[in-house]
Amino acid sequence: MSGFLTLPGVIAENPLISEEFHRPTTKLFVWDCVTGSVDIGGIEFCLNRVILLLFLSMLLFIGLFFFAFRKPKVVPGKLQAVMEMGIEFIRQQVVIQMIGPEGMKFLPFLATLFFFIFLGNILEVIPGINFPVNSRVAFPMVLAIVSWVVYNYVGVKEQGLLGYLKSVLFPPGAPWPIYFLLTPIEFFTVIIVRPITLTLRLTANMFAGHLLLTLFFLGTATLLANVVTATFAVFSFALAVVLVGFEIFVAGLQAFIFSILTASYIAGAAHPEH
Repeated sequence: MSGFLTLPGVIAENPLISEEFHRPTTKLFVWDCVTGSVDIGGIEFCLNRVILLLFLSMLLFIGLFFFAFRKPKVVPGKLQAVMEMGIEFIRQQVVIQMIGPEGMKFLPFLATLFFFIFLGNILEVIPGINFPVNSRVAFPMVLAIVSWVVYNYVGVKEQGLLGYLKSVLFPPGAPWPIYFLLTPIEFFTVIIVRPITLTLRLTANMFAGHLLLTLFFLGTATLLANVVTATFAVFSFALAVVLVGFEIFVAGLQAFIFSILTASYIAGAAHPEH
């Protein structure tokens, strides 16, 4: 399988002059190793294109903050102004709204989550890359585990271990007989379900978006290959362009949702009475 199986790569490997439509499959998300592999416990580890894109996301993240704030100015330049707007958005709409002024210490963490997820998502619409890193479940899973560790740590730190477990397993205000049903539900929700839903929500949205873009661009190429259907390629391409714009919106929306849910979990752990 080609190591360049991105949107353009798929189109290149499925001849444009062919009238046969090649539907997108899960192979769009799998690449061969670009280096030798290492077997650890029966699991093969290697460097492939997805890992390279992850490194690219990290470099973009570091580069944006470095060049925006290495020499901050009172009258900010374009990059500094954009980054300040992004951070202010997270401060107002995520930290202040969900945690309150006392949550400012979590601003660096939540801003990091937002920008890193957004950059991993936005790679989907960059020509020559066309792949969202977060459509591979491993990366959202790691981010969800980090969020899980943070909000549970905050709960234990603020309330003590027993106090935190009590607030999680025995929410105040319920009649005692209800706890036989409520306690396992709360445990399952807070300890198990939250990281799973954080993972699946982000993965599924980016996975579906990648498939949709591939479907419409491949459809456009297939329609162009036939003189009879070439006219319809204009409509297919127009829809593909609209979807690109929509996916840019989804990239930001999913980064925001992940960040705001993490903030709400932190707020609940720190202030269970709310």
